[in-house]
Amino acid sequence: MTTLGLELPTDPRWVDIARMNLGDILIDHAFCEQKAASSCISLIVQFPEHEKLVEVLTPVVAEEWGHFQRVLKELRKRNIPLGKPRKDEYVNQLLQVLRKPGDRNEQLMEKLLLNALIEARSAERFKLLSENLTDEYLQKFYRELMISEAGHYRNFIELAEAYNPKEKVRKRWKELLETEAGIMKTLEVRADRFH
Repeated sequence: MTTLGLELPTDPRWVDIARMNLGDILIDHAFCEQKAASSCISLIVQFPEHEKLVEVLTPVVAEEWGHFQRVLKELRKRNIPLGKPRKDEYVNQLLQVLRKPGDRNEQLMEKLLLNALIEARSAERFKLLSENLTDEYLQKFYRELMISEAGHYRNFIELAEAYNPKEKVRKRWKELLETEAGIMKTLEVRADRFH
């Protein structure tokens, strides 16, 4: 088992491919940060009556948007245009396994745990980049982001447990971790995808 509870570590080939295709990885990373901010905004809009959720996620929105701006700056430094977002097969497959029925708190739990999974996988990949890139600035940048995303992962788990029984959240989290590992096994290791 890897850090952050992930059942399956990233294929070691990914970091080698990422190093050789840094521009593509930075572009996809920028869109990932944009989607992370949007996802938090969406949760606040959908569940405004959950005061703790609003309080915890509002600064996360700002932080994720700040990450997006920092990745954009890196792209500009390298004269790489942002272009259009790519299809995120990883997230799309995770969305397919979310349970739709249930009360509002169960629906919220599903969404929070999805976000926790994405943050955990992102943190793991940031760690790999921080340890394997030769660019010292990017090593430091990805180390900072790894710490930040790990914190967001904990935010999402804690919020899920604030609105649902802990045992229920932990049981569902374990199921989703196993599903995520299965999805990771089927995904092609690509140069232009962060996940």
